[in-house]
Amino acid sequence: MTPAVERARQRIAAQQALLPQMYASVDFDRQPERFTDDPALAVVRDRAPLGVQVTDEEIELVRAYSMLGDVVADAYAALIPQYGFKRLIAMLVQACDEGVEAVEDAPPELAAFIGAMEATPAWVDMELVAEGARIDRNATANLAPFAIRGAFIATFLNKYSALPMALTGTLSNDTAARRVNETATFFATTVLPGALERHGEGFKAAAMVRLMHSMVRFNALRSGRWDSAVYGVPIPQVDQMPAGLIPIFLMAFKIVGQGRRTFTASERAQVELARYRCFLLGLPEELLATTPEGIVRIMTARNSTLRHGFDDETCGELIRATLLAYLPASRSPAARLHNVIEKSFAKAFFLRQFLKGDQAAAQRMGVPVSGLDRAVFALVAVAVGLRMAAYRWASRTPLLRGAADAILVRKIRALLQRYGHAEFTSDAGAYRPTPGVRAAA
Repeated sequence: MTPAVERARQRIAAQQALLPQMYASVDFDRQPERFTDDPALAVVRDRAPLGVQVTDEEIELVRAYSMLGDVVADAYAALIPQYGFKRLIAMLVQACDEGVEAVEDAPPELAAFIGAMEATPAWVDMELVAEGARIDRNATANLAPFAIRGAFIATFLNKYSALPMALTGTLSNDTAARRVNETATFFATTVLPGALERHGEGFKAAAMVRLMHSMVRFNALRSGRWDSAVYGVPIPQVDQMPAGLIPIFLMAFKIVGQGRRTFTASERAQVELARYRCFLLGLPEELLATTPEGIVRIMTARNSTLRHGFDDETCGELIRATLLAYLPASRSPAARLHNVIEKSFAKAFFLRQFLKGDQAAAQRMGVPVSGLDRAVFALVAVAVGLRMAAYRWASRTPLLRGAADAILVRKIRALLQRYGHAEFTSDAGAYRPTPGVRAAA
């Protein structure tokens, strides 16, 4: 057993001792059904994509971190019976804005939570993080408004990882748009200048997302509808990794496919931004590789050990609810037109990036992609590609760089207004489970 795997297992075991009110019923010595040693039964069957072989250590790390929640955030979320979820959120917001010392009678769990986020590890290069944020502003302003829905529904392709959302019912009907917009808000906020500094708005957004995950975890485990022998721990670290690293994984896979084995300076900055953002969300360093091959290996290790399973009552319901959602805050003609165009683009983007063009699979999932959708995707891709290329050129031109970046920041601020206020909350009293969660009991 390597030191990294041993550290992971120690962290797993500590959960039950530190948080018996949450984890007393979880058997951490039992491998849950969601994890499979046989890649033939997994989401991804090839453990050596493009000749990059997943190692035994990476398999063992994924096995361990499939059972890891978030000890510091979970401990704070476990105070819900004492304080109520609204009070916990209010104290966290004040602690982010003014410091823990400003919170009257702040519980020690809040200080530990904020302290863990403040403890920036030595492996993070904050100058690279800032540069990565500057580079990512281009895609955030121009591509993300069209791609976010397609990337979001990709997280519902597996019943084992999608179950927490199905259990809460927070992605059915009218709440689907809010969750998509909250996700877009989080990523857009974190690329703004200075947003990931201690008192920045991105730091606070990460804290809120982290608490929301822990609240879902706490409520799921005490609901009586969560079967840990099948599903393991709700929202484990390995399920947060794809959300934080999907763009980086796609980039790394493309680079390896081109025969490269190292990142360029700008690509490395984007990786560092993603790694620091994941750190703020609670992910361990072992899951945050720094090379194209390392990123491909760890993501493949996760996907080749996650048991395949698509339950239409769980996954299908979540996908269809998200596709039917109307995302813009306005009902103006321009907003309605954008919603139609964006939805077509999202479906084709999802088909292309996450289903490898398998239209029959998309149809079965409730994501029919028409010829018109593909035409819209092509036109938008060309328009967005040209716009992004123009901004990249301007960013390399000394006289234009500052002005171009300022325009992108204004565009992102305008997008944040359009996405609306992000609450990042999870109220157990509002849960309306989708039908498929009965299988979890």
